[in-house]
Amino acid sequence: MKKYLFIILLFVFAIQESFAKLIIPKIIGSNMVLQQGEPVAVWGWANPGETILVKFQNQVKKVICDDGGNWKVMLSPMKASISPEQMEINARAESIKLNNILVGEVWLCSGQSNMEFAMRKISKLSPPPGTDWPVDELEKANNSQIRIFLVERKKMQPDSAHSGWAVAQGDALRNFSAVGYFFAKELQKRLGVPVGIISAAIPGSRIEPWMPAEAIKMQAFFKLNKNSPVGKIDGDPGKFYNSMIVPLIPYTLKGVLWYQGESNCFLNERIQYSYKMKSLIDFWRGQWRNPKMPFYYVQIAPYYYSKATDREYTVYSEPEFWEAQAAVLKLANTAMIATLDLNDDPNDLHPVNKWDIGKRLANAALIKTYHKGNGVPMGVIFKRIMRRGNSLVLEFKYSDGGLVSKGNKALKGFEIENDSGVFTEAKAVIKNNKIWLSSKGIKNPKTVRYAWREDAPATLFNKQGLPALPFRTSGSVIKEFK
Repeated sequence: MKKYLFIILLFVFAIQESFAKLIIPKIIGSNMVLQQGEPVAVWGWANPGETILVKFQNQVKKVICDDGGNWKVMLSPMKASISPEQMEINARAESIKLNNILVGEVWLCSGQSNMEFAMRKISKLSPPPGTDWPVDELEKANNSQIRIFLVERKKMQPDSAHSGWAVAQGDALRNFSAVGYFFAKELQKRLGVPVGIISAAIPGSRIEPWMPAEAIKMQAFFKLNKNSPVGKIDGDPGKFYNSMIVPLIPYTLKGVLWYQGESNCFLNERIQYSYKMKSLIDFWRGQWRNPKMPFYYVQIAPYYYSKATDREYTVYSEPEFWEAQAAVLKLANTAMIATLDLNDDPNDLHPVNKWDIGKRLANAALIKTYHKGNGVPMGVIFKRIMRRGNSLVLEFKYSDGGLVSKGNKALKGFEIENDSGVFTEAKAVIKNNKIWLSSKGIKNPKTVRYAWREDAPATLFNKQGLPALPFRTSGSVIKEFK
C-alpha cells in the first residue's frame, strides 16, 4: 500500500507544479453530471492555507487547504435538474468556472474488452435481415441529458480546459463503451433524469490490476490459502486501479457496472475468482465510503475456451467459472446479467450485442436500486431441488410471472446423473412454475445440471425474457463461498 500512496503523492505534486495554483481533478469539469440525493464531493489542490469557495446552485461551501495543499467540500444533497448550470471554484486570486452541469444519476462501468467495446464497432455491423440492431445509434444519438466520461489511462492529469466530460454524441460517443451507453440510455428514458456514465476499462485485463494486492490479501480465503496455487496473488495488482480508479475517488457515484473475467477464465480459475471479486467489491465500496454501493456485473459470454487454451481445460470449465461469478450474488446489492442467449457464435470472444446487455444492467438497477416496476432484476436462479417419486422437481428464484421455454419448444440442456456418475439428458417439463425432470432408466435421481457446457444454448427463461443462469446441484463453489 505504501508504494501506491507514494505514486499518488508524486501524481499530486506533479500536477501542482504543472498547473496554476488552483487545481481540480479531471473528473470534475464542464458537462458533468452530479449525483442527486446524496452529498457530492468536490475537491482539488491549492497552496496550503488557501481559502477555497465552491458555488453551485444556491450553495456556497468554504474550506481551507490543509498543509499538503489538499481541499474538499461536500455539496448538500440536490434534486435532479435538467437545466444546465455553472459551478464556480474560487481562490484568492484565481477562479475556475465549469459550465453545462446537470444533476441526476452517476454510474461507473469498468472491466476488460467487452466493457471497453466501443460504439464505433457497432456502427460497422451489417444486421441480419429482419433484426432491429441499433447500428445507426451514432447517427441518432442527440440526448443532451446523457453525459459520458472516458477514463484514458495516461490522460487523467488535470487540464486547464476541464473538458473530460462530453454529451453522448459524435466523436466522444464513437469511442465510448457500448454497454455503458446503452445502460445510460435506458436508465435516462425510464427515470427521466440526467445520467452520467464513466467508463474505465482495459482490454485483456485480469481482475487483479483493478485493486491493490492488499485488498486481496485481506480476504480470509487468501490468508488460509497463501501457500496454495488457488491463493496465489499475481497479475500486476493495482496497475490500473492506481492510474484509472484512484483519480475518480471520491467522485460521488450511485453504483458500479462490471464486465470482466475472460482473462481469469483463460487461467482456468474457479473459486478463487469469487473471492477476488469479493475483494474488489469490498475494497471499492470502502474507498467510496459506501458499503451498500450497488455492484451489477455481467456473465462472461459463451466461448470455446477449451479450443483456445492448452491448459487442463474442458467444455465444462467455463460453466464452473460462471458458477464462480454467480457465487458473488451472496453479497448484498449485487446482480448478475446472463449472456447465455446473446452470443450466436461461441468462436467470438466479443459478441456484438452490447445493447441488450446494457438494457439488462439498466433493468437490474431499475428494480434493485430505484425500485421501479414490478419485474425481476435478473434471469432465473436455481433455488432448491425436491424428490417426487422417480422425478426431480426444481424451484427457482426470479421466476415471477412464470417460467417459459424459448419459442415454446421442448426444454434442452437439463441432465441427470445416473448411479455410475454419468450424466444423461433429462426430460424437462414446466409445471406450476417449477421444472419437473425425469430420465428413463434412472430410478434414484439425485444430481442435476443445466446448460453445463461452454456452448450450451439458452432454453429456460422467465416471462421477462431473461435466461436462467447455468447451474449444478452438487460440487458447487457457491456453497463454499462466504
